[in-house]
Amino acid sequence: MRYPHFLHSEIPNASPEEAFFHVIPVPYERTTSFGKGAARGPSAILEASGQLEVWDGRGIPAEVGIHTGGPVKARTPERMAREVAARMRPVLRSGRVPVLLGGEHTVSVGAWEALKEVYGPGQVGIVQIDAHADLRDTYEGSRFSHACVMRRALDHGFSIFQAGVRSLSPGEVALRRELAGRQVFWKDAPELRRTGAPLALPPDFPSNVYLTIDVDGFDPSVVWETGTPEPGGLFWYEVLDFIERVAEAHTVVGFDVVELAPAKGSHVGAFVAARLVYQVMGIVFRHPPRR
Repeated sequence: MRYPHFLHSEIPNASPEEAFFHVIPVPYERTTSFGKGAARGPSAILEASGQLEVWDGRGIPAEVGIHTGGPVKARTPERMAREVAARMRPVLRSGRVPVLLGGEHTVSVGAWEALKEVYGPGQVGIVQIDAHADLRDTYEGSRFSHACVMRRALDHGFSIFQAGVRSLSPGEVALRRELAGRQVFWKDAPELRRTGAPLALPPDFPSNVYLTIDVDGFDPSVVWETGTPEPGGLFWYEVLDFIERVAEAHTVVGFDVVELAPAKGSHVGAFVAARLVYQVMGIVFRHPPRR
């Protein structure tokens, strides 16, 4: 697989010292439990980014510099998480924004480790856009399953806000109820459809946030190329408007886009994911981190 730099047809790959956004491809896939192919996601997103325009509709986020590093390749989840954390730590410490491209959702465990080391407990909240709660303690014998990634965030002491969830196990429902209003907050897709209320974070959510975006959080009419597409998801402008509101009130310190499983003969999912990455860059570009 090739890993061209982000927006490779439009801009040079900025040096790490000059770049505000640092793209880290992580083609890790070990525990996907239904549809396969997430390991091809980072390469496909980077390839598709060459078809994007640098104008995102409101500005040119690329002006602040985008550096794409080489892929993180590791066979075990522990090694992968260590390498992701090692790549993220200097970016976070410099006040710049890491952008992880997965791979299965487990890649975010490395982000949790880096965020805890750089910011400390309670200083960052995790905003999750996802069809699934991912709160199982283990799944199919592994604590590092993609179905457990948000449970690992809780283990590190992070508060989490879940947006668009519509598939939970009974144990995840019970854990949410136990931690509701203290460590776990949510607006599930069915509730959003019934009430029509816009997505919004609770008023006391941490001022620094990290966004983790599983593409299955979108309705399959937006992205169907993912391991477990769930009907009834979020829509394009609904997600972007939510992220804009988050960035207006909070500092987005980093984000990831995960679980794209490109289908043979289709470029739709890869292009949507690449466009999503650049649109989120644009939102952060308009609302830069407040240090």
